[in-house]
Formats: sequence, C-alpha cells, structure tokens
Amino acid sequence: MIRGMGTEFDSLRDYVDGDDVRSIDWRASARAQNLVVRTWRPERDRRVIIVVDSSRLSARRCGTGTVFDAALESALLLTALAAGAGDRVDVIVADARVRAQASSHRVKDPVHELSVALTPVFPELLSADWEQIASAVIRTSRQHALVVLLTALDEGTVADEILPVLPSLLARHRVVVASVTDPDLEAMAADRSDVDAVHAAAAAEAQRLAEASLQARLRQSSVESVTALPEALPGAVADLYIRLKATGKL
Repeated sequence: MIRGMGTEFDSLRDYVDGDDVRSIDWRASARAQNLVVRTWRPERDRRVIIVVDSSRLSARRCGTGTVFDAALESALLLTALAAGAGDRVDVIVADARVRAQASSHRVKDPVHELSVALTPVFPELLSADWEQIASAVIRTSRQHALVVLLTALDEGTVADEILPVLPSLLARHRVVVASVTDPDLEAMAADRSDVDAVHAAAAAEAQRLAEASLQARLRQSSVESVTALPEALPGAVADLYIRLKATGKL
C-alpha cells in the first residue's frame, strides 16, 4: 500500500468530513453548488534504474550469504514493487564491464525476466569501473530517473570512484546508494573480553565511523544512502522507493 496523497490528479468527488480543505476545487464546487475535492494518485510511468555491483567487493561474506546475494534480493523486490506501481525498471549488473541487463519494458513478468538474466552472473575479483557504469546508466535513460546503486560503502570506491562520477548522474537523475552492514561489526564493537577483542572492537568502531563519514559525504553531494543488515536491505530499499513515490520526488 502506498500512503500519501500522491501528486497526479485522478478525479473529483464530494467533500466528506476529514478531507483536507486544501484539496477543495472551488471552481468545480461553484458549478456543482456543493463542495468538491480533488483526489490524487502517485505518479506512474517513472523510470527506475538499479545498478548491482558485481565486483570483488560484492563477493565478500556477510551474514549467511554474500553482499551480492543481498543486492540481488534488493533488486528483485524493488523491480516487483516499481513495476507493479506502473514504473519502468531497468537493471544493470556490472563490475569492470556490464555483465547483464534487464528491463521491465514490454515484459509480462519483470521479476522472471530479471531472474533469468541474473542466473549466470557471479561476482568477479575485479574492481568496478564506475565511469563505464555511469555511462551505461546515462545510455539507458536520458530522462529523469531514480538510480539505485547497490554497492559497498568502501572508502576507496566511494571517495575515489563514485563521487567523481556523481555530477554526470545527478545532472539528470536522483541517486541513492544502498549498502549492507556487516552483522558481525556490532558484536565485535561490544566485546572487551581480552586484548585481542579490544583490538577487534577498535577496528569495528573505525569501520563504522568510516561508513558514517561516507554517508555524510554522500548527503553533501545530494545523494541519499540506505544501509541495513543483509536480510533487511531489500525492505529498506523498498521503503525508500515508496517514500519517494508517495511524496512525488521521483
């Protein structure tokens, strides 16, 4: 269910107690000699582009699976949700090159199409080429789109590779970076049982501070970021899409 009034006009109906007075259409009310309100719905036919990072960073273990597994689940859920809401979804899986692409355009079952496209793809021990990925996004859609980058909050990757290509993406699109958080970090940071545990706790805290710093830098660049545990990331990405959709920010 999508909450909120939406931003696209749908129809007129009679005013009832509890309606927002700002929705009253005074001209229609004068013609009908009765209070009439406008109803709204979330906009349809928007573009959503999901980029799944299949580089070496996505191959690391996280929880019971890998970072890549959580990214795929997030891509599948967002594809189902956005396609069901009437938006067009394009998915790009890439590392040093584009590995796979899928689209919901003129497809009866977008989730099945995406599943088939992603079945043969596995992470490779290569660095991602973000300039090439940004070019692939721009080629996919020159009109405004929500671009979701499913990648790791890695200092070198974000600072040296993603931030430099953001201006070309932000010139046309709204960009979101979604990443998994390691479920072991919290336990490591809380353990002070011996000297080795203290060193591990310090490393865990340093990693958490680095991720928070990267999120702040992304916000300064007008990029929203979503972080969650592997099993919670698909829902967190879906919640962000619903919020942007309901407030007309796509």
